[in-house]
Amino acid sequence: MPAGPATPSTPSPARRRRRARSLAALALSLFVAGGLTGGPVAHAAAADDIRVNEVVTTGSVNDSIELHNKGTATVDVSGWILKDDDNGHSYKIAAGTTLAPGGFRAFDVSGKFGLGSADEARLFLADGTTLVDRHTWSGHSAPSWSRCPDGTGAFKKAAAVTLGGANQCGTGGGTPTPVAWPGGSAVTTADGSDVFGQDLSGLHQEGGVMWAAQNSGKLWRLVRDGATGWKPDTANGWSAGKTLRFPGGSGSPDGEGVTLTGAGSAGGVFVASERDGDASGTSRLSVLKYEIGGSGSTLTAAKEWNLTSDLPATGANLGLEGITWIPDAALTGAGFKDASTGAAYDPTRYAAHGGGVFFVGVEGTGAIHGYVLADSGSFTRVASFAGGLPGVMELQWEPQAARLWAVCDDTCGGRHHTLKVDAAGAFATVAVYDRPAGMPDHNNEGFSLAGADECVGGTKPVYWSDDSNDGGHALRRGTVTC
Repeated sequence: MPAGPATPSTPSPARRRRRARSLAALALSLFVAGGLTGGPVAHAAAADDIRVNEVVTTGSVNDSIELHNKGTATVDVSGWILKDDDNGHSYKIAAGTTLAPGGFRAFDVSGKFGLGSADEARLFLADGTTLVDRHTWSGHSAPSWSRCPDGTGAFKKAAAVTLGGANQCGTGGGTPTPVAWPGGSAVTTADGSDVFGQDLSGLHQEGGVMWAAQNSGKLWRLVRDGATGWKPDTANGWSAGKTLRFPGGSGSPDGEGVTLTGAGSAGGVFVASERDGDASGTSRLSVLKYEIGGSGSTLTAAKEWNLTSDLPATGANLGLEGITWIPDAALTGAGFKDASTGAAYDPTRYAAHGGGVFFVGVEGTGAIHGYVLADSGSFTRVASFAGGLPGVMELQWEPQAARLWAVCDDTCGGRHHTLKVDAAGAFATVAVYDRPAGMPDHNNEGFSLAGADECVGGTKPVYWSDDSNDGGHALRRGTVTC
């Protein structure tokens, strides 16, 4: 008898998985060539370079998935789909969304689905079935699941949430062991009784003037009061502080931090605000510039850089707490790396921006972000890194020591971290200090260092502002080694 038709064999599970991967790769190649769309797809030549790069599943930041373009061509990701482990859950990326080479883009998916403690983040092409990349985990991010290095490495629990920027992968060595305060142990009050009340926050000393931001929407100009204290300036309408407004004269900025550029207050006073007090349940993460001339009792912002859409979502009262400015020359001299380009920071890439970078600290994530704030009102994030603290309440650049101070309040026992640019071009913690022995565990949200001109006998003054006004005093003075 002639042989009958052969009975097809059932493919093994391994073969089925290999076949599925081959079909997905074929579909992706057809997409890149335009075969699934009937023609070329703009900027899709490097579609396979898009990677899930960071995932946040818990904490003060909404559930989010970050994508990174590890390639050399811009990729249009319009209509691509993000999913968790449930095919019924999906987030569609908005039309017009592209990722430049080396770029990062974070998507808050919490409105569509939640990311659980044992879950996965998957990225699909616009057809919803062609898998581009995925990450699976069996425990919450605490705080972030991050690829190290970006785009190519394995996922690990990183030190900080850096959505929209390079991951905080670290260079080894861990966080230094805390040591005693590097100055005198004694702390004294530096203001009169009940001058400011509660909510005094950010500080910045400019020679014989101390600038202070208050959460209630005030900016104070303080002058010397004897050898060791400060009091409100009574000239030009400053005696009770000046009320702050957003551009146009509306709202009540929740001022948390204050800083100046190299031009001093003549170049404007810059305030970090986390929300509008008139809409206190909504985040508004902004840097506001105020021209401080005149004698009126109100200051209306000359400019606002609203960073809300560029930063991970946080609680309305867990946003920007600290701000400081670092000159371009200090950054280029230290070999600082621009996270937006992946190359050495080059100030000439950017339009007029005051000659430096503003760094802001976030209470809810403990992260620090660096921004070039253009005079035109545009901005570019050039850094995102961990402050090494549960929350960053204050930032101060100390030019004499070329170090960045990150300060926490009673949330973490008044710890202070100092950071410097490391060999990889990123800021990393180099020292951790306990608060001075004579300082109670106050709710200190502001910190400022005197300049080198006040260094006497190897130490110089430093000041803290206590948001709670404990004992009727909001300002305290100590010393730090020069």
